[in-house]
Amino acid sequence: MLSKYQFEVLRSLIVSSDKTQREIASEAGVSLGSVNKARKSLKDLGFLDGEGRVTPLGESALSSYRVDNAVILAAGSASRLAPLSFEKPKAMFEVRGEVLIERLIRQLREAGIDDITVVVGYMKESFFYLEEDFAVKILVAPEYSTRNNHASLYAARNILGNTYICNSDEYYTENIFSRYMYRPCLSACSDDADEDEYALALDAAHRIVGIERGGEGFYFSRGPAYFDRDFSAKFISLIADEYDDPSTANKLWDDILADHIRELAVFARLYRPGVVYEFDSLTDLTKFDRDFFANVDSRILDNICSTLDCSRDDISDVKPVNAGLTNLSTMFTVKGVRYIYRHPGNGTEKIINREAEAFALGVARDLGLDDTFLYEDPDEGWKISLYIEGCSELDYGNPDHVARALKMGRALHTSGKVSPYSFDFYDEGVKIAEILKRINYPLPCDFEELASRVGAIAAKMHAEAGEPVLCHNDFYGPNFLVRGDEMRLIDWEYAAMGDPACDIGNFVAQGSGYTVEQTLAILPLYYGREASDVEKRHCLAAVGLVGWYWYIWAMYKEAMGNPVGEWLYIWYRAAKRYTKAAEALYQEEAR
Repeated sequence: MLSKYQFEVLRSLIVSSDKTQREIASEAGVSLGSVNKARKSLKDLGFLDGEGRVTPLGESALSSYRVDNAVILAAGSASRLAPLSFEKPKAMFEVRGEVLIERLIRQLREAGIDDITVVVGYMKESFFYLEEDFAVKILVAPEYSTRNNHASLYAARNILGNTYICNSDEYYTENIFSRYMYRPCLSACSDDADEDEYALALDAAHRIVGIERGGEGFYFSRGPAYFDRDFSAKFISLIADEYDDPSTANKLWDDILADHIRELAVFARLYRPGVVYEFDSLTDLTKFDRDFFANVDSRILDNICSTLDCSRDDISDVKPVNAGLTNLSTMFTVKGVRYIYRHPGNGTEKIINREAEAFALGVARDLGLDDTFLYEDPDEGWKISLYIEGCSELDYGNPDHVARALKMGRALHTSGKVSPYSFDFYDEGVKIAEILKRINYPLPCDFEELASRVGAIAAKMHAEAGEPVLCHNDFYGPNFLVRGDEMRLIDWEYAAMGDPACDIGNFVAQGSGYTVEQTLAILPLYYGREASDVEKRHCLAAVGLVGWYWYIWAMYKEAMGNPVGEWLYIWYRAAKRYTKAAEALYQEEAR
């Protein structure tokens, strides 16, 4: 095995045989004396000839250090770069005149690394052209939407050897790749770090002995990693051992490495400031490329500018919003005013009538129920609203909150406003269930039995229902904005003519935590009087029906690659429990 100094001399001279010792020392970051000693030992071994050129024997000694290939991780959705990442993966952003991933591929090729695999997931079709235009291989990560990037690395496990692991969203001001690498390493930079970056603890030989996300340190992990064959085998084995542990799903591969850093010999490859850039936000991007915002091809920015009568230069402080189960949202500022841009989520075009939503939003604004709404495109579904600072969600345990919310629902239902659109929770649930069956989604074993029971309850509800009224149809805690004495009802995606009891059904089924008794106790707050026996059973049936609809909706979101977490179980329980309670009341009446 070559010493580190011998390796650095051979690697430099095989690229250019006329390099001086001083040039080699500068490139390798080692002393001139170390280079001179290594060069002499290489001549003694026959690895360099009398004129300092690498001999065939020297080439053979270097062969085990040759990089086999590169794997570029490009499967993530880059939600922190919203809203532009709604339109394209950030690897496809053009920065300083070059598409990020294309520049990365060119740099790898210039370093003599021709075997390149791009692991894709989110908007994967955007990358397919690279296969023909850049002669790379495309590998689809099957679990990109439900796991973090360790799943992408694991998907590439069969091709890992002497391999560069690259992030598709980074930019290197100079070509930092090499045809030969001495040992496993992480790129390490001393630039200012973001709070989420990994701080590296190094020993005197630059071996990494600790990795802490968000920790303090002089060096931070940023840039490509390099695995040799032995490291690849060991690390993939560790990922395989932990893959089925639920706690692993959200981990980056860096997190798994950090957990086992004492078991694995990996070193830091140091870079001076200004060489390696990673773009975790649009602020990072625009700071690096001041013309990025002005030049980027984005209909979203065009929508914002046309709606708010502003220029792209007026848009600032863009941040993603981690809220909502259906859509993707971004917060931004224009001329000192804060706004929300709502982008329709994947698959929503099949289950949401955007024209109905746009109509209802206008009504809600006129009734004073939602003064945040500015504009929605009824064809594409994007929407711009005002952002209200200092708001909290409705508290189901606060009687005043509950009373005010139900009063707003009553005001909507009795407004006399008539929409040209209607929404029936049972019919819409059946439609989504048919979609799931067509795509062979694995429905639970009790699915048909529950659907049959809900169908029977829905038939009874239809028989005793009055005239349809305009309903919100997603009338639950997170869609109320509370600020002091103010309360707003937002997110009117499902609003249309329907059964007003279904708004009460939404209010209860979607996370209230109410028992049947508690649900019956809030009905006077809606009706302004004691509820009749018919109203009581009708509302309990509505909770079961609405819970069933959202339960099916949640499975559809899962099928579309957008899991909703515990909500699926919350809605399932509401469907089961309240359907049973309503059945008991209907049976009691029948006796």
